[in-house]
Amino acid sequence: MGFWVIRRRTIGVLACAAAALAMFWTVSSPAVVGASATQRQLPIYSVQTDYKQLSISFDAAWGNEDTEQLIDILGRYQVKATFFVVGEWVDKYPQSVAALHQAGHEIMSHSNDHAHFNSLSTQQIIDDLNACNDKIEAVTGVRPTLFRCPYGEYDDHVVNAVRSIGMEPIQWDVDSLDWKDLPASEIAQRVTGKVQPGSIVLFHNAALHTPEALPSILETLLGQGYTFVPISDLILPGTYGQDYTLDHTGRQIPN
Repeated sequence: MGFWVIRRRTIGVLACAAAALAMFWTVSSPAVVGASATQRQLPIYSVQTDYKQLSISFDAAWGNEDTEQLIDILGRYQVKATFFVVGEWVDKYPQSVAALHQAGHEIMSHSNDHAHFNSLSTQQIIDDLNACNDKIEAVTGVRPTLFRCPYGEYDDHVVNAVRSIGMEPIQWDVDSLDWKDLPASEIAQRVTGKVQPGSIVLFHNAALHTPEALPSILETLLGQGYTFVPISDLILPGTYGQDYTLDHTGRQIPN
């Protein structure tokens, strides 16, 4: 998950969020990594495509205030999204996971307990992924194939561990910043002004103004001729390094 929203934050939580933000830019932004990214293992941030397709995604780790509302809004516009959920969130809200699946959205892994994966061993990463996948599969009957790193943190050993069990790590190239409690109009302007064909957009469930911003975003992009597909339908099939490569921004490019 990129960042999360907890209403009525304390000063301490805000300080932690600021520290996490600094860590995110240092660790996971391709723009910061720059030319050296070509030497690193990267998740998929976006996809090279000639079609006006994009994916919207939601990270779910703590709150559950607006899941039904998000399902209703997405259903109104016949849009299917990808929800990256934490295993502990599945434990707390299995009915919401089932409702998302029944509405046609894909449910993918966001780790079992939102740990800092850079600090875990390869085996600990694999065990964590399997624990979360087991929980999702028990509710939906479908085993996840995609993974989003908690806090957006990764390094080579994280990416390699994820791919070693046949999963694909997914980031984003458009951050709604809804976790900052931005006004709905600002969230909408930010997203619609940054997307391009092949974009992956990051939202969060339980973000304060996301349900208010989402209809405007969907209407604007649909009006521009975009179609929305789950991430598994957006990304290129095959094996990394064989069927596709990633450029220094994490954009997936067919070989």
